[in-house]
Amino acid sequence: MLDLFMQPETWVIFSTLFALEVVLGVDNVVFISVLCERLPLHQRKFARNLGISLAVAARIVLVFSISWVMSLTEPLLVVGDFSLTGRELIMIAGGAFLLAKSGKELWSWLIHHETAHSTHVRTGLAVVLLQIVAVDAVFSMDSVITAVGLTDQVPIMVAAILASAVVMVLTAEKINNLVTQYPGFKTLALLFLILLGGLLMAEGFALHVNKGYVYFAMAFGLILELCHIQLKKKQKMQVRRIRSLRVETNIA
Repeated sequence: MLDLFMQPETWVIFSTLFALEVVLGVDNVVFISVLCERLPLHQRKFARNLGISLAVAARIVLVFSISWVMSLTEPLLVVGDFSLTGRELIMIAGGAFLLAKSGKELWSWLIHHETAHSTHVRTGLAVVLLQIVAVDAVFSMDSVITAVGLTDQVPIMVAAILASAVVMVLTAEKINNLVTQYPGFKTLALLFLILLGGLLMAEGFALHVNKGYVYFAMAFGLILELCHIQLKKKQKMQVRRIRSLRVETNIA
């Protein structure tokens, strides 16, 4: 194994896989952060870290089940000239779940008032964890199939997944704080997840859409929201200056 990691091409493949895993992992962390807002404050960090651990575990298990993953490319459901593979069925089901869940969260966020957390903490935590596991399975499938397309070396895949897991854990708190502190970021995150849900369903029906468009839209929305935050801070500073001037004038 050491000889494998001494080869320059190994590090090229590892770097590519690591970058892909980080990008796919951010999607997962955003969804986990949104779901964890339903929990009491003292349970959010635990649920978030456990969700990330489950995502990493799911990807590693799938890596060691490469033969099964590759078999998912064979037609599983055939109706006339139309056929769907196991991977496509998982993508469609996972995309529909992500679309429905994100749409429901967005509707609740924009229309309805947040209700107090239920006293049945264990039930709430269990439901959130089950939803995290369901989405982890879909994101993990997409991630591992991408990895299999780049290399057949299991150690490289596992190393890239574990390295990306460290990044996910380190950034999860910051992403969660942004989603919690700034309402615009939560709205943006939910819209992004709705896009991803639609994208997964489109891929399941063999309608290939360049993910670059989705990530570009996300980046543009993120920059726009940062501009709004900066403008609000500027307005607050101006209000403070006006108030301080009025106080000085009254004193004089």
